[in-house]
Amino acid sequence: MRFKKSLLLLVTTALVVITGCNGKNAEPGNVVNSGTDKTNATETATKSGFDVGKYDPPIDISTVIMPTKFTNGETKENNVHDRWMLEQFGMKYKDTWYPAGNDQYRQKLQLAIASGEKLPDFVPAFTDPVLINQLIDSGQFMSVDDLFEKYANKTLKDHAAQHPELWYPFSKNGKKYALPILEYTDNDDTLLWLREDWMEKLKLQAPKTIADLENIMDKFKNQNPDGLAPKDVYPLAISLKNNTNTWMGGLDWLFGAYGTIEEQWNKDANGNLEYGSVNPGAKQALAKLQEWMRKGYINPDSALWAEDKAAESWTKGSAGILPGANWVPDWPAPDLLKNVKGSKFKAYPVPAGPDGKIGTKWQNSGVNGSFMINKDAKHPEAIFLYYNYLLDNLANPAVGSKFEYGFAKGFDWDIVDGQPTSNKDKIKNFFNSFPFITGPARIPDLYMKTLVKLADGNKPETPYEKQLAEFRKPENWYAAKVVMSQIDIRKQNYFTGAATPTMITKWNLLRQSELETFNKIIYDKLPITAFDQFVSSWKANGGDQVTTEVNDWFKSVTKK
Repeated sequence: MRFKKSLLLLVTTALVVITGCNGKNAEPGNVVNSGTDKTNATETATKSGFDVGKYDPPIDISTVIMPTKFTNGETKENNVHDRWMLEQFGMKYKDTWYPAGNDQYRQKLQLAIASGEKLPDFVPAFTDPVLINQLIDSGQFMSVDDLFEKYANKTLKDHAAQHPELWYPFSKNGKKYALPILEYTDNDDTLLWLREDWMEKLKLQAPKTIADLENIMDKFKNQNPDGLAPKDVYPLAISLKNNTNTWMGGLDWLFGAYGTIEEQWNKDANGNLEYGSVNPGAKQALAKLQEWMRKGYINPDSALWAEDKAAESWTKGSAGILPGANWVPDWPAPDLLKNVKGSKFKAYPVPAGPDGKIGTKWQNSGVNGSFMINKDAKHPEAIFLYYNYLLDNLANPAVGSKFEYGFAKGFDWDIVDGQPTSNKDKIKNFFNSFPFITGPARIPDLYMKTLVKLADGNKPETPYEKQLAEFRKPENWYAAKVVMSQIDIRKQNYFTGAATPTMITKWNLLRQSELETFNKIIYDKLPITAFDQFVSSWKANGGDQVTTEVNDWFKSVTKK
């Protein structure tokens, strides 16, 4: 479970995770071509209320809304969001889907595609490449190239220009097929959380290299400040059960110290994509992990641990180093403070390898969802009118604006003891599930920039800054500053497409071979030379073909 997502709800107006659906079969090439899209967009703009910000008379739109918890007498048919949407935009729902959950939505989608059922105007597709390709291949959705150019606001356009890779999952045959929904960037970047009370008692300095970190692990284990016996201390808390390039207890930073990031597709020196786990640097990282396992720096149970279990070894006091994101102070760090009296924690940058290399994963291009637009939608620009408004007015509201304290008084904010607050624990009937069509509005770089501002000792001024100052801990502010100090070390996972033909038939076996071989090397069940045998087998048994297909895909989505 990604706890950070629920935690971020405290500093946004609201969130509903929504999913979508689709219809008829057709070839992607038969979807409205760019020339037709441009004509339709121009004609629609002339007839619509986009330029004045409201449709008069009101228009009907259809989309997909997931189950929402209503309070204060609100219902699906009559709620604060829908009343606001009608008043603000002159838009109301008709033929909108209300599936009970993700599974029901996908089933409904598959049936709709097979039966030719009429689909909503605006269909959420997340960033799931399989789902996106199903929707594109159905022939029911228009390319958004001209719509985006004509209607997207500055926030959307600027971010897309800075991060062209955000289009990769949504591109096919040289066209773009979805409106990306923005997310905070850099919120998952890896840093190291160390037991600061141990660091202070042992008078240790920040680890700048892997060698420095090894010295710290040795001291944590063999000179433990809490008086723990060496056999009871495994300094590095990691998860080896499923993925090692993961969100908690991951090892991307260690592989990065040897010039690669495992389990993802990185760019090589020639600009081609290569699978990081077969890069020679992975062998060096595995050799180091094998050494650390021998020395007792890693718990032998790590191969059985998922991410939350790895974190638990840190919060219970038997580990002193937890690789994680900036939001660790919100979870699981409070458990450490509760379980271990006098404990402290602090974020540190990831260390460099013996050759000065340094790197972590970075898989977030600032996108956490997408909307595809039905080619039969009468007002395809309406989703832009709606989302632009959220980005311009709710993502970072101005002092004195009607959204200064939240979306709606008495729902996600209220006056308590004479003061406005959005603290849900203080509001009697807190309503935190407004069914925003697009989910919460987020300006990608605003979150981390604000935390860094707070870490630098600057006074919060805007409503957004004041919310973060109230709900994020100082340790979190400082961690964000650490992340941003290493902003240039991140390595992007460049493959975000659907499984290639060879992946469909062989990838599960290739991944199983990788996981088993790596774990056996780490646990000293195989010599490090087994890595070379693994790479040869990986390439011969489909890896080389997958690499070719991945690069073909990459060329197709990056071509001008």
